[in-house]
Amino acid sequence: MDFVEHLKSSLDIVKVIGEYVRLKRAGSGPRYVGLCPFHTEKTPSFSVHQGHQFYKCFGCGAGGDVIRFVMEIERLSFFEALKLLAERYGIPMPQREYSDAETRLRAAVYRMHEIAAQVFRGHLEGPEGAEARRYLESRGVDPGIAAEFGLGLADRSGTDLVRRFEREGFSAEQMDASGLVLRREGGGFYDRFRGRLMFPIHSESGKVIAFAGRALSAEDEPKYMNSPETPIYRKSHVLYNLHRAKDAIRRLDRSILVEGYMDVIGLEAAGVRGVVASCGTALTASQVRLLRRHSENVVVNFDPDAAGGAAAERSIQVLLEEGLRVRVLELEDGLDPDEFVRRAGAEAYGDRLTKAPGYFYWLADRARAKYDVRTAEGRAGALRFLLPAVHRVSDRLERAAIASEIAAHLGVETGLLVEHFRKAAVQRSDQPLRQAVEPVRPVEKILLNALLASEEARRELIPQLRGMRQVAHFVTGRIFQALFALAESGQAFSFAALEGRLEERDRELLASVIFADETGEEACSLEQARACVARLAAEERAAQRAALRARVREAERAGDLAEALRLTEELNRLERSERRSGTVAGVVQ
Repeated sequence: MDFVEHLKSSLDIVKVIGEYVRLKRAGSGPRYVGLCPFHTEKTPSFSVHQGHQFYKCFGCGAGGDVIRFVMEIERLSFFEALKLLAERYGIPMPQREYSDAETRLRAAVYRMHEIAAQVFRGHLEGPEGAEARRYLESRGVDPGIAAEFGLGLADRSGTDLVRRFEREGFSAEQMDASGLVLRREGGGFYDRFRGRLMFPIHSESGKVIAFAGRALSAEDEPKYMNSPETPIYRKSHVLYNLHRAKDAIRRLDRSILVEGYMDVIGLEAAGVRGVVASCGTALTASQVRLLRRHSENVVVNFDPDAAGGAAAERSIQVLLEEGLRVRVLELEDGLDPDEFVRRAGAEAYGDRLTKAPGYFYWLADRARAKYDVRTAEGRAGALRFLLPAVHRVSDRLERAAIASEIAAHLGVETGLLVEHFRKAAVQRSDQPLRQAVEPVRPVEKILLNALLASEEARRELIPQLRGMRQVAHFVTGRIFQALFALAESGQAFSFAALEGRLEERDRELLASVIFADETGEEACSLEQARACVARLAAEERAAQRAALRARVREAERAGDLAEALRLTEELNRLERSERRSGTVAGVVQ
């Protein structure tokens, strides 16, 4: 067994995917379901089969094994996904050279970020870090919290990382791709970050993939400087602190979305869990989908200034479009989350968090502050302000309830508001599930599931099925032929090996069969499969008898009595053979 097969056989795909997607067992069988992490949906169409170690989304079509899932969800190459899984689950990986230039480059960039994080940590803890440590202390961040979040300090010289990377043997191409250094006009490189407090940004799996640098001197601009996009970092697909927060988000069934890195650190240091922030960019749909994998509930707690309010408005629109349930927390006295929790404590923050109102109350208050709802013109302006947010609520009943509550909150007539929403709202619906063009008979489903699940079933039943003409006429006929060919090849049987022999339409069909609700564990039993084979054999003999009788009638009509007698004797022999065997067909349709 090669390492790839060894790795896959050592992992439970439900456990691996369960770290990214909330899965629920469907019935008592090996099937689990959840919301797809690759597209937006309200009704789960994403299934994971524990027995076959395979996942499939019938909404967007994504599917594959555990390695494919990690490649897609983490945006990794094949070898990077192998390495991540091997390291995470303690499976020794043989030493081998990366197979392509892109993977080698990405591996080098990952390594350079690890080195940079170590270098920055050393500067913060050394004599040159005294000023930065005083700043952190003034913000309530003690050395333990600084270490937990990997905070560091970039050297002012501008050559610190460049010299270290050159000593480590990284090429100019690799240094250029890292985003950690910049090219000089006359040749050579210099450090991108200089004299800044450094915040490492991690992937969801916990690898350092970028940095944010905060200025410590008033003359340094901008206040925050972020890594550019690199082969390992796409800022619109990353949330700060998600790798630490995701377990708490699941446990508490809510996330807290804040604006800044220090807000995250301040809240987490005070004991408030499940806090994330966007990485120096306006909130994107991709970032929201990261959150939604862990909980559909989010509390938005942005800074109370005008910029924070505008950012909250924009974020709410994106959150609603992706189907999240949104509440908004506004803190008194103009305090941001970090300042509030240091002044009032975690208990006071938790109390306000619990009482945070739904987003539409917050939006209605902003509308009332912007427009004079005592006038017809003001009411119309408030409605125009509110319509986009309510328009994004897909459920008709929920939308009507919100309209009624907002009307009462604004002091306008409910009928007027409902009429505005009725005219402007467009019913949205989830993408329909992909369905097989032709229905698959239960006998096909039972046989396929049994053959996939059991070596004994394959050994006993494939020789019988291979000789049956009916199998070629199955809707799943090409799948059976691929299964027969795989068994004949002598190759070790696996679901992935079978799927690899199929065209796309048959892969879709196979997935629909193994994830069918009616094919539970009992439908995979060898006894059930034997009954199906017996039924098929009986149907085949019945078809033979009917064909012989038809031929007898044709011979009689043609006046060929000798041929009619011969065919009649052949029919009698077939019927005597059946009576001697005592074959009884099961009732499987």
